[in-house]
Amino acid sequence: MGLFGRRGDEDDRRRLSEDREHAARLPELMEAVAGAESALVAAHGRGLGVEELNRLGKALDTALTDAVRAAYAQERVLVGERGYSDRIHRRKRLARPEVRVATERAERLLTAREEHRLQGVERVPRRPAGV
Repeated sequence: MGLFGRRGDEDDRRRLSEDREHAARLPELMEAVAGAESALVAAHGRGLGVEELNRLGKALDTALTDAVRAAYAQERVLVGERGYSDRIHRRKRLARPEVRVATERAERLLTAREEHRLQGVERVPRRPAGV
């Protein structure tokens, strides 16, 4: 670390390029979330078993988690390279309208994931040992 805790520029560039790759996948991940959610709703409608609902619920959780990570990566990309090491620059950029939209999307996805984890994943009853 340099003076005042500043990291090297090459580290910031590397993190930004990784975030760009993740953020580029956001539309495809949002489609995966929609597909997993519709599969879970259809399974509920057909009255499938608890094991199948649990499997589909976990698939939706995984899709939501990937989408949340990509949405926050998009926010960091919009903030820019300096945002990784300069917190004042980051705070100023977070107030911009396009960054606020990205932040709201990421927070909505995070809320949906947490709500799904609390209420949407069917619990599979345990089986007694030896059965």
